[in-house]
Amino acid sequence: MTALRRLPAGLAHPFSPAGRSDPYPAYDWLRANDPVHFDVTTRMWLLTAHEHCASALKDPRFSAALGQRERVRDDDLPASMLTTDPPDHNRLRAPGMALLGPAAVRELAAALTAVVDGLLDGLADAAEVTRDLGEPFATGVLARTLLVPREDEAAFADLARRASVNLDPLAGPQAAREGRVAMGELTRFLDAHVAREPGGAIARLAEDERLTRPEMLGILSLAVVGGWRPLAEMVGNALFWLLPRPEALAALREGGDELARTAVDELLRLEAPIPFTARVTTAEVSFGDAVIPAGARVLAVVAAANRDPAVFDRPGDLVLTRSPNPHLAFGAGTHFCLGAPLVRQAGALLLRGLAERFPAIRADGAPPAWAPVLVPRRLGEFRIRLS
Repeated sequence: MTALRRLPAGLAHPFSPAGRSDPYPAYDWLRANDPVHFDVTTRMWLLTAHEHCASALKDPRFSAALGQRERVRDDDLPASMLTTDPPDHNRLRAPGMALLGPAAVRELAAALTAVVDGLLDGLADAAEVTRDLGEPFATGVLARTLLVPREDEAAFADLARRASVNLDPLAGPQAAREGRVAMGELTRFLDAHVAREPGGAIARLAEDERLTRPEMLGILSLAVVGGWRPLAEMVGNALFWLLPRPEALAALREGGDELARTAVDELLRLEAPIPFTARVTTAEVSFGDAVIPAGARVLAVVAAANRDPAVFDRPGDLVLTRSPNPHLAFGAGTHFCLGAPLVRQAGALLLRGLAERFPAIRADGAPPAWAPVLVPRRLGEFRIRLS
């Protein structure tokens, strides 16, 4: 192990209450001075350079399955793509493509357009972004993806909201217990839903002989837990960057579908709702002079990697046309987010729709503040005016 280094005095630890609202100064210092950093506070290794994060996310010596077991909870999450390594991960991922792969998203195109149009039609002139826009957006997108009947959407949204605590690998014991209860309720809800034979991709998934019933339900649960809260918070995070920049909103109005999808990637690069990914090493790994021992807990801090000046020109700026954009907000390697096509398609529809329909959209009142939470990266109350 290299000599231990600590953050300079006066620079808040990124996971501390003071550092959670703005972790980027600490991330920038770590990436420049100690990119493979053993953090004495959490007893974890923090990777902050893009090359190291990308490598860890692709290297089988960094175990996702063991990383999930490092959560602050006394039980395991259900078997899913998130909680397994190859070859089990590959066996689960292939059927999941029927639900969230590019072909499945193309089938959903009309339904996603209807979700966005209906949501924008119903907006009042004054709105709170997460409550009135982000959460209904996430609910509508996932409900249409999973063919949840409209009369069940409120119950589905409540379960998704409560189960979302499972996103946070550092959630405390009480939150973890509440998340466990909500996950059980969500699984039972989905089990009953599938039993009603909704058809389409859900039926194909349920009939896939490669999966046991619990594994199939694990894929559906992961789609909800891994999708609902990040989709909801992505909206506010994106508008935080877009609203002070009229030229960016004008580009969205005029740039067409392709630019809108490119914009989603750039906005996720700047503010990834899931800022880090947990792994545990199964063997010793070296990055230059830094040696991470076997059995070490590692966080690939993608929020830091996504602003690495060695990879991204003007890393702290919004560049809607950035291409290529090798950000890590969707992960990398075998665990690359299966829902990425859905996020890009639905996010592009919503952001372009907002820019086109409401050219005077603006923040209402004081600029929003970042919530002092780790996962997901999100804003506190964010009020907007549409006209």
